[in-house]
Amino acid sequence: MEVQYNNLYTHFVFTTKNRFPAIAEIHRERIEKYITGIVNNHQCKMYAIYANPEHVHFLVSRDPVMSEKELADLIANASEIFINNNSLCKGKFHWQSSCSAFSVSKRDIDRVCKYILNQPEHHKKQTVIQEYTKFLKFYQSAGLK
Repeated sequence: MEVQYNNLYTHFVFTTKNRFPAIAEIHRERIEKYITGIVNNHQCKMYAIYANPEHVHFLVSRDPVMSEKELADLIANASEIFINNNSLCKGKFHWQSSCSAFSVSKRDIDRVCKYILNQPEHHKKQTVIQEYTKFLKFYQSAGLK
């Protein structure tokens, strides 16, 4: 059956291998633009992205023919190749072998976009581990265990 309308918003968090701060500020925008291009070229839409040194947050709406896993695999594989081929980090770049994907309701899109785009300020107060623990607690308390 063809889906004429979808409302599939996902907040992804990719972490660098061993949480090593591999993404330098000088290359942040280039990596963000590349990931955005991957998303947009696969009938999905990027709403917000921010590449921190050891993790990347991004919010997308995705085409229903593509699962979260398929989109995550596509982005991870292509962006690793791009980063390595363009020497955008010291040594060989890798993402962790898993990522996080959080469902977002349409009414929360603006709030999540602001959160993603405010990453530099946010991480002055909270580490990546504290942030991730907070996400897990929030989504588990919402009944997603």
